[in-house]
Amino acid sequence: ALGDHPDKGGPIVVKNGRAYTQEELARHFNTSRIPVREALTRLEQHGLAQIRRFHGYTVAQMSRQQIDEICRFRALVEGEVVASAVTRASEKSLAQARKACGAFARERDAVLWGERNREFHSALYRECGMPYHLETIHAALDKTERYLVDQLVLTSGMRRARAEHGEVVLRHHLAPHHVGRPRPRSRRTGNDDVERGLRHPGQAG
Repeated sequence: ALGDHPDKGGPIVVKNGRAYTQEELARHFNTSRIPVREALTRLEQHGLAQIRRFHGYTVAQMSRQQIDEICRFRALVEGEVVASAVTRASEKSLAQARKACGAFARERDAVLWGERNREFHSALYRECGMPYHLETIHAALDKTERYLVDQLVLTSGMRRARAEHGEVVLRHHLAPHHVGRPRPRSRRTGNDDVERGLRHPGQAG
C-alpha cells in the first residue's frame, strides 16, 4: 500500500514531488498496469502529471506566471460563454445553478470545494451552445483547480466566493437584458467576471 494513503484501493492524497510508479499504483488500486498507464497518459496529455525517468510519475508543477496566464485566458473565454448562456437559460438550468450554489455554500470539506465550484460554473455555462469554449474552460480548470482550492483555504476566498455565487444567482435570475461581456481578471475564480457581465450590459473587456 502507498504510504500517503494506507487504505488499499482508496483515493491517494498526492504530495508534490512524490513519484509514483505504474506498478505501485496498479497494486494500490488492485488492477493491471494497462488502465493505470492509460490514466497516466491522459493526465500527461492534460498537463497534470509528468514522468521522471527511473523514478515514476509526479504531479506537474506550474509557475505563478503560468497560473496567471491560464486564469486570464479563462476569464476572457468565460465572458463569451456566460453572455451566450444567459440568453438561452431555461428554468431547469437556473434551478440547477441555484442547487449547485447551495451545495457550494454548504460544503465544509475543503477537498470538495473545487468540485463544488466547478459544478456551479458548469450549471451557468450548460446552455451556452459553445462546446469548444466549454472544452477549453474545463481544460483550464483541470490545470488550476488545485491552486484555486489553496486560495480558498489559505485566504478569505471561500467566504467571498459564497457571497458572489449567491449574488450571481439572485441578480434578476440571470435575465437576458442584463448580459454583458466581463472584463478579464487575473487570478480570480471567475465569479467577479460573471457578476460584472450581469450588472453592466454591453461593457467591453
